Formats: sequence, C-alpha cells, structure tokens
Amino acid sequence: MQARMLQQHAYIAGVGMTAFARHAGRGLKSLGAEALRLALADAGLEPQSVQAAYLANAAAPLVTGQSAVGGQVLLRELGIGGIAVVNVENADAGGATAFHQACAMVSAGYYDVVLACAYEKLHQADAARADAALGNALDVERADELQQLLRQKLRDAGLPSSGSCRLDLLGVWAWRHMHAHGTTREQLAQVVVKNAQHAMANPYAALRERVHADALLAAPLLTGPLGAGMCAPLVDGAAAAVVVSPRKLRELGLRRAVRVRASVLASGWETQDEDDIHAAEQVAQRAYTKAEIGPQDLHCIELHDPSAACEILYYEHLGLCAPGEGGELLDSGATRLGGRLPVNPSGGLLRRGHAGAASGMAQIAELVWQLRGEAGARQVQKARLALAHSGGGVVGREVAAIVINILESA
Repeated sequence: MQARMLQQHAYIAGVGMTAFARHAGRGLKSLGAEALRLALADAGLEPQSVQAAYLANAAAPLVTGQSAVGGQVLLRELGIGGIAVVNVENADAGGATAFHQACAMVSAGYYDVVLACAYEKLHQADAARADAALGNALDVERADELQQLLRQKLRDAGLPSSGSCRLDLLGVWAWRHMHAHGTTREQLAQVVVKNAQHAMANPYAALRERVHADALLAAPLLTGPLGAGMCAPLVDGAAAAVVVSPRKLRELGLRRAVRVRASVLASGWETQDEDDIHAAEQVAQRAYTKAEIGPQDLHCIELHDPSAACEILYYEHLGLCAPGEGGELLDSGATRLGGRLPVNPSGGLLRRGHAGAASGMAQIAELVWQLRGEAGARQVQKARLALAHSGGGVVGREVAAIVINILESA
C-alpha cells in the first residue's frame, strides 16, 4: 500500500487481555491467541480485516526456545497470514513499543487496521530461566562489571545483594532515592499497600489479596532496602490492542474508541553528570508537548513499577511532583483511587504482576477500560486523559527503552 503520510490520529478500537498468573499447562500461542481474539471481538472485527501486526516478546528464546518468527507462528492460530508481521524485542518495553509502531503506521496512513500484541511465558520447569531472560536486557559484555559494582554499592550501604543483576539494580535505585531525598521504607511499603488495594478489584491481577505495611516491613530484605513484597512477581500473560484509522473508525461506527494523543519511543542516554535530567523526564516532556497537555491535565496513570521505589521515582520523572517529593505525593493520597491522580489503578506490576513485554500492553488495555468507563470497582471517575509509561532494560545508569503513550476518550 502506498503511504499517504497523513499524520492522522490513531484510535484504539478494541483491547483484550488474559489473566496475569502462572499459567501451568499453557504455552505462548495459547496466551497470545486469547488476547488477540478478545481484542478483535472487542473491536467487532474479523481476523481477515487485519492489514499488519506488531507482536512483542522478551523471554521466549531463553525460556521456551521460540525465537525469530514467534509472531507469525501465533497469528497462524487465528488464521492470519499474508500480511506484514513484525516481531518486536525491546525488553520490558516491548509491548509498549509494538503499540507505538502500530500507531505510527496508522498515523502515517500506511494501514487502516493494525494489531499490537505482547505475550510472555515466564514459568517453565526451570524457574531461573525467566530471571535470566529478563536480566540479560543489559550490556552482557559488561554484566560482570555491573554486578560487581552493584554489590559493592550495596555492601558499602550495609545492605544485602540478591545475586541477581536485575533485582540489584532496583535495590541500588531504591537506596539512592532514599539517601538523596529521605524517602522511607514505610513509604515503599505504602506503595505496595495502595497498589494491592487497587488490584483487589482487578480480575486480571495475579495478586488480589490485601497486604499490610507491617508485614512488608518485617519481611527479610531481598536487595538493598527492598523486601520481597516490594518487587514485582514474574508471571505469564498476554495483552493486545486493535489500532485503526479515522476512516476505519467511521466505517465501523464505533462510539467507544480511544484516541491516541501522543506516542513517544526513545532510548535512554546518560552523561558523566549524575545530576543531569533523566531520560524519562525528557521523553515525558516530548509526549506532553505532542499531546498539547501537561501532567496537571491527566486523570490517571499506569507506570512501570518493577519495585515500590520505582513508582515513587517515576512520579518525579513524569512531572507529577518536584524532584525528591515523590514520597510526599504518595503520603498525600493523591495517587490512590479517589485521589487527584490515581496511579496504577490496575495494581501495577507490583500486584497485577510483571509479564515482561506484556506488561506495557497491559497498561494500554487498563487505560482503555478506564477511559471507556468499564473498569468496574477500580474505575477512576470522569477519566478522559490517561498516560502509560513503560521502561525496559538498562545500559549504564539509564533505562534502555522508554515509551510514553497518552490516550484520550474520543
């Protein structure tokens, strides 16, 4: 199809998602196909309507052995072939990246109907493979050097190392924020308590029970100042979205579609100055500028919280508060359901569970339900503008991939 280069808005016509859990006896194709069928049914479209597809996965080559053509293999389960299929690998940000690419192709006028899907199977007989697969999202030639540096930093602070580079990064980031800004372990525990309360109303969440701050604080430290309950559990799952053009939206007569106001993808970067602006801050500003809004205009947010400390840190990076004031914003109640700007109404990675590349796509599904008023007991009242923030991998001191999507009820 010849490009029309219209720079039009892309719309989300439908979304679908599996439960995030340990799906014993189910494989990648089963999970991905479920999410895709649900998304197509939600949009009222048949598989034959799809013109292109972007499918994301992070861990399959190491965990299940499926590599290279996973997207084509999955789509055959739905009888879809003969279209453009792109397999996306971008660490934990893979799902958000697939969505970004789908939106870009629709906005440019290349296609009218594009699928975006992310799917992960992290639990097999060898549980260590999942951590290794996600933990390899760094410069592997310098992995030993990084691990030694992290262990030394934690040792100097009198804090434990988990032995996992992926987790120890989270521990060091948590310690740095606490050391620089006075954030407390009590505040870290309250992030988990908040997200647990949200997840209790989410049928897709892996962890739906209530938790108490005292229990979290009494648990043994896992890495740095983080206890086990302060890091996101790894789970299996899949989520998908159907992205359509304005022309297709009119043809379908959809009244529940969600407009994509901005979609920005960038790689992290760094300088020698640790006080420089973080990459996520600059990517967020680009997204706000493109959407012609500011953080004060948002009604709800789904952000990347592989640890409790990351949620507080990203409050600041997304401009929800000034640097160092993330703990105070949490204490104010603003980020709880019923507050001024609920964050992670799904329960976030901490309680919905972390399914690698699928986590970012799950954010999109959650926000579509929020903007359509279909989120049930976790509904954010009068939600019209929402932001999804996804990060993946690490190079040096910075997150390797950052995606920020701003969505609006149409």
